[in-house]
Amino acid sequence: MKAAPGDAARGFTLIELLTALLVLSLLALMSYRGLSAVLDAREHVRQETDKWRRVAAFFARFERDVELAAPRPVRSATGTAPAWRGEAVATSEARLEFSRFASAEGVDIARRIGYRLNEKQEIELWLWPGLDVAPDTLPARYPVLSGVKTFELQYLNRALVWVDAWPTSPADLPIPRAVRLRIVLASDEEIVRVFALQS
Repeated sequence: MKAAPGDAARGFTLIELLTALLVLSLLALMSYRGLSAVLDAREHVRQETDKWRRVAAFFARFERDVELAAPRPVRSATGTAPAWRGEAVATSEARLEFSRFASAEGVDIARRIGYRLNEKQEIELWLWPGLDVAPDTLPARYPVLSGVKTFELQYLNRALVWVDAWPTSPADLPIPRAVRLRIVLASDEEIVRVFALQS
C-alpha cells in the first residue's frame, strides 16, 4: 500500500535552518554581551573597593599617628625643631612633621614622623629612628596612599582659627588643637577629615 502524498515526512528547508541558526547566533551574542557587562561591572566594583580600602587604611594610620602626637620638641642638626611643624607649601621636606609617643600596644617606639606628597602622586610616611636623632640621619620613606593629586593640611590655633602653617608664632601651643586634612584623588574625589589633638 502506498502512502498518500500529503502524509510523507517533511524535513527542514534551507531557509528554516538558516533562520534558526541566525536566531541562535543572536541569542549567543546577547548572552556574551550580558556576561561581558557583568564581568566589567564586577572588575570596576573590585577596583573601587580596593581604592576605598586603601584610603580608609591611610586615614586610620594618620588618625592613630596624630592621636599620639607628643608636645615634645626635638634636637636636630640646626638646633631645636618644634614638636609639630607644618609647612604651608609643598617642599622637598615633609609637609607635616611631628613627635609621636609610642603606641599603647608596645609595637612601636616614640619617634619623629612626617607626611609628604611626592612627585609620583603618593603620600609618603617618613619615619625617623627616634625622637632625637644624629645629624644627617635620613628618615625611612614608605608610600601609604597612591593616586593623590592634592594633599593639604590646616591647623586649628588657640583662637580657633584655621592656619596653613604651624607654628605661626612663638606663642602657639606645642601642637595645634586640631588638624584638617584635605586630599583630592586622581579620580577627582575630594575627601576632608578633621582630627582633634590632645594639646
